[in-house]
Amino acid sequence: MTALLILPLLLPFALPALARRALDRLAPVAALWAVTASAVTLAGCSLAALGAFFLTGLLTLPFFAALGELVRPLHTASDGFVLPLAALSVGALAVCVWSLARSVLRQTRAFRAARTQAGRGPAAGDLCVVDSPCPDAYALPGRPHRIVVTTGMLRSLDAAEREALFAHERAHNRGGHHFFLAAAELAAHCHPALRRVRDVVRLAVERAADEAAASAVGDRRLTARAIARAALAGQGGAAERPAFVSGAASGPVPRRVQALLAVERGRRAGGWAAALLVACAGLSCVASATGMIDFHHRVEVAQGEAER
Repeated sequence: MTALLILPLLLPFALPALARRALDRLAPVAALWAVTASAVTLAGCSLAALGAFFLTGLLTLPFFAALGELVRPLHTASDGFVLPLAALSVGALAVCVWSLARSVLRQTRAFRAARTQAGRGPAAGDLCVVDSPCPDAYALPGRPHRIVVTTGMLRSLDAAEREALFAHERAHNRGGHHFFLAAAELAAHCHPALRRVRDVVRLAVERAADEAAASAVGDRRLTARAIARAALAGQGGAAERPAFVSGAASGPVPRRVQALLAVERGRRAGGWAAALLVACAGLSCVASATGMIDFHHRVEVAQGEAER
């Protein structure tokens, strides 16, 4: 059981490289779904493995074994490692809970502040203009969705570039990209290796919105120019926002511009990248499920002995 439950803790370390390759090979929307789903699955499996180690360690202690109506403390083939692993699991779970709680509180406060700021400015449809000399623009989820842009950003772009920028931000809201960013943010607090995947998800979100904007305005070069100019204008001036809110200058802008200007190629060869992501997530699920089933079986056997 120990070997099976260690696997879900190791597999997330392979995900960052696989996620980057998937984003290079797949269409941005497909990569976004595949990478985010894999990250969430691996995060859940790693938490399940930590929980199994913790419960196993508890039931090796006579007091907790008695509470669980076991005739004797639980024994496994690797008893010498169970208590140290259980202690490490308690520490890891405590760090995860503390980190998640802090992140949720911080993101909630930042989101409320952003909604309050957006509500103060004049609105035209889904567009909200904030009077600020700092160039900034971002898609703000909620009811209703908003596109927030500062007067400084409006002055930094010409009319065509502004339309491309608005199309980019509308694509974020229309595609529900805040859900992907929130899921990646939560997964990053469940396993340290998944923090690097969070950056890949953010880039995938921006690439998906870039492609949607290019399709909406019918000009990839114009979209690339608008993104580049918005990023240059907004350097160092963006206000603090929740991690699940996409800004105009999010992600590695040079890479995004290069992707818009490059001729699309190699997308059909990306099936194996998606297959590897699915295999990684599936293997983690199987390992954690098998380990949990084995743990449950051992407990039932011990309880059965108690009933005799």
